[in-house]
Amino acid sequence: MAEHTIKAFDLEIGELRGLISEMGGRAEAAIEKAMAALVRGDTKLAATVVADDAKIDLLETQVEKLAVRIIGLRAPMADDLREVVAALKIAGVIERIGDYAKNIAKRVNTLKEHRKIEAVSVLPAMASIASGMVHDVLDAFAARDAEAALRVCERDREVDDFYNSIFRTLVTYMMENPPTITSAAHLLFVAKNIERIGDHATNVAEMVYFAATGNYMAERERGEPAYGTE
Repeated sequence: MAEHTIKAFDLEIGELRGLISEMGGRAEAAIEKAMAALVRGDTKLAATVVADDAKIDLLETQVEKLAVRIIGLRAPMADDLREVVAALKIAGVIERIGDYAKNIAKRVNTLKEHRKIEAVSVLPAMASIASGMVHDVLDAFAARDAEAALRVCERDREVDDFYNSIFRTLVTYMMENPPTITSAAHLLFVAKNIERIGDHATNVAEMVYFAATGNYMAERERGEPAYGTE
C-alpha cells in the first residue's frame, strides 16, 4: 500500500509539472506571437493570441485542482509540500504573463498604422529577453535548480534598462511629434507589459529557489528602477 501511494504521488507530481510546463510554453508562444503581430500589423495573429489566452486560464484551473487534491489526499511534507505550493503560485503568475501578452495583442489594431515609430523595432529584443527568462525559470522549476533561478533574476536588470531607454525615447518622440502621442502612449503600455513579464519571471525564480532550498533568496542589488514602478 505504501509503495502504491508513493507511485501515485510521483505520478501526480509529474502531472503537476507537466501542466506548469504546458502553461509556460503557451505563455511563451503568446509573447512571441503578440510581438510578431505588433511588428507586422497582423490583426488576425493578434486575435489568436487573445483567443488562446482562455487555454492558459483553463490550465491554471487544472493546476489549482490538482494541487489541492495532492495536499488533501497525500499530505506532502517538507520538500514535496514546497514544490506543490510553488506550483500553485507559479500557475497564477504564468496566467498573468499570458494576460500581458494578450494586452499587447489587443493594441495591434490601434498600432498597425504606426509601425514606423522606432520603438516598434526595438520592442521585440526586449520581449525576447523577458520571454527567455520565463522559459529558463520554468526549466529551473522542473529541475529544482536554485542556481538557474538566481541567474534568471540577474537578467531582470536588462529588461528594466530596455524599458527605461524606450520610455525616454518615446517621451521625447511625443514631445517632438504631438500628433503621435496616442500611438506612442500605446507603445509605452506595450513596453510596460513586457517589463512586467520580466518582473513576474523573477517572482517565479524566487519561488523556485525557495522550493528547491527551503531558504528565501537574498535581496538582490537592483539597478535603476523602471519608470512607472513604485
